[in-house]
Amino acid sequence: MTIFRSFFVLALVAAAGCSQSSVPAAPSAPTQDQIAGQWNLAFVRPAGEAAQAAPSDAPYTLAFADNRVSTRVDCNVCTGPFALVGDALTTGPALACTRAACPTMAFGDVYTALLTGTSKVTLAGDTLVLSSARGVLHFTRSAVR
Repeated sequence: MTIFRSFFVLALVAAAGCSQSSVPAAPSAPTQDQIAGQWNLAFVRPAGEAAQAAPSDAPYTLAFADNRVSTRVDCNVCTGPFALVGDALTTGPALACTRAACPTMAFGDVYTALLTGTSKVTLAGDTLVLSSARGVLHFTRSAVR
């Protein structure tokens, strides 16, 4: 009986320890206010490919305001609607873009293909990550707000 009682006490202590686990809570979904403002593209990583840094000599920015997204894609500008529901961000269904022949046109096509559609949003401080089956876009918050 003593062995059974010891086992029972040990089980209760273990269960109490588990209920006070130090596992962090899942981060909450970002709000439109939290993603509002301008973001600078750091890199893209198309699905199944290596990460590609944003061209250092061309602007690649993203801005959210009033349910509209606008993005600078080197010498072009794109705009369209966006919706944020939980951690799912949907841009488009299509973005309206100017189509000048920019020096980084191939990179810009990859970027806009990754941006258009539904992505999971992760926001940590001044870092915004959009990830989907298409790939990953990694942004840092611009000093301009």
